[in-house]
Amino acid sequence: MWDPMQYVRFGDERSRPFHELVARVGADPDDVKTVVDLGCGPGALTATLADRFVRAHIIGVDNDEAMLHAAAEHTTQHVSFEHGDISTWKVDNAVDVLISNAAFQWDLGHLERLPTLISNVRPGGWFAFQVPGNLDDPHHQAIREVRRRPRWATIPALAALADRTHVSKPATVYADALAQHASHLDAWETTYVHILQGDEPVLEWVKGTALRPVLTALESDAMRAEFCDELAALLRTAYPAKPYGTPFPFRRVFVVAQR
Repeated sequence: MWDPMQYVRFGDERSRPFHELVARVGADPDDVKTVVDLGCGPGALTATLADRFVRAHIIGVDNDEAMLHAAAEHTTQHVSFEHGDISTWKVDNAVDVLISNAAFQWDLGHLERLPTLISNVRPGGWFAFQVPGNLDDPHHQAIREVRRRPRWATIPALAALADRTHVSKPATVYADALAQHASHLDAWETTYVHILQGDEPVLEWVKGTALRPVLTALESDAMRAEFCDELAALLRTAYPAKPYGTPFPFRRVFVVAQR
């Protein structure tokens, strides 16, 4: 149950890794005819790819109807969106550039699928993705701690949620997985220190991403509010507010490979 408006609340902070990822793609824009953004979300960032790859058809792919509905407003002659699942996605005709921004962490088997994913790119084409590298950071630990409390631990839908603590891998692991499939490989990690503003800013951040499975699993708005109240107390301790805002370190892992 995604909320596109909540997701883009910290749009500047969420968009910066996307632009830094795309900047490392070495494709000649004149040679690029098809670009796919896998896990495109609300589509605004996908649409910016048309500015870089001016001759290409840009296709955003997502499996959430709310996100695709929001993305539809960015549809143009050169930009379109379609339903698809990152865990099973493939194409009949290889694409020139395949990009995925902060989506693979939702696919528990994405590491094993990397060779298959890059096979959807034509020889000489580019595959670039970015994932959060902080799934064991304090905000994720806080979510897990509240879930383990007696009030919540007996709710079957919460208990059934997958543990994603180790889903994202270090850059070296991704490099190893793609090395034999790439003629050029660039992998790195960056820790951003976002200075968040407003009341309960870290809670508002996780409401847009990491907390979505929990909010979906809970049966009522009252239960969601109660869970968020308990979580907010932990987040305030883990990320104390400063006079200038709330510092929120966020590590991300980037990989760019030319097939």
